[in-house]
Amino acid sequence: MATSLLLRHSSAVFFSHSSFFFTKNNSSRSFTSIKMERGQASEENGAKTKKVFVAGATGKTGKRIVEQLLSRGFSVKAGVRDVEKAKTSFKDDPSLQFVRADVTEGPEKLAEAIGDDSQAVICASGFRPGFDLFAPWKVDNFGTVNLVDACRKQGVNRFVLISSILVNGAAMGQILNPAYIFINVFGLTLVAKLQAEKYIKKSGINYTIVRPGGLKNDPPTGNVVMEPEDTLYEGSISRDQVAEVAVESLLHDEASFKVVEIVARPDAPKHSYKDLFASVKGR
Repeated sequence: MATSLLLRHSSAVFFSHSSFFFTKNNSSRSFTSIKMERGQASEENGAKTKKVFVAGATGKTGKRIVEQLLSRGFSVKAGVRDVEKAKTSFKDDPSLQFVRADVTEGPEKLAEAIGDDSQAVICASGFRPGFDLFAPWKVDNFGTVNLVDACRKQGVNRFVLISSILVNGAAMGQILNPAYIFINVFGLTLVAKLQAEKYIKKSGINYTIVRPGGLKNDPPTGNVVMEPEDTLYEGSISRDQVAEVAVESLLHDEASFKVVEIVARPDAPKHSYKDLFASVKGR
């Protein structure tokens, strides 16, 4: 049953556009210094609200990430391909800024979009289905690599990637898993994502790679289960919970330099995100 759920929703992972950090002078600070109350950020020592750049901000998962960041008191710079169209997808918010950004156009233009005022980047972009079999590599591989390089150009040292379970399915002995076969039909999508993950790990940037199971547009129906990389090979999860995990990864040091796989299960006990991230061993 769980395998069928993943197969049913797995294409959504790729068909959507989807803590601790270092400031530009490499001094360490934490997003947890922000006090969140009623969706407003009241910060210690009068520091400015932390700004997060979100790539793929108009996608089904990316949009939820933007909305949750805003509700938690963050300022958001939404990277989109069509600014005017993107504005119609969100309510007016003084903490939300739109900038044109296409992950396939190279790190120089992306660095300009990220700017010198972003403290973290969340990548929720994904290729759109079409006739271009190289699209997964252009977006999910090279596009992610471009974002990482853009972060390094701007001195942004906190990066969160929305990936997928089963990206390393071959090494897990899941090469015959129907979901692994189905998703890779679209230009070896999972292989492209895995190569991007490897680049992130070698970059030296402080990363959290979030690998969700099959994505559901429905509200959450269970509690989040979080496991180390190359553990889960079936299951599904609401996009709302994926967005929540992405945002929470910015608020907990325990999420640094980790790959976490997530699904939701009705019978799973509820744990704090601090404990969930702490339960997964880092690099």
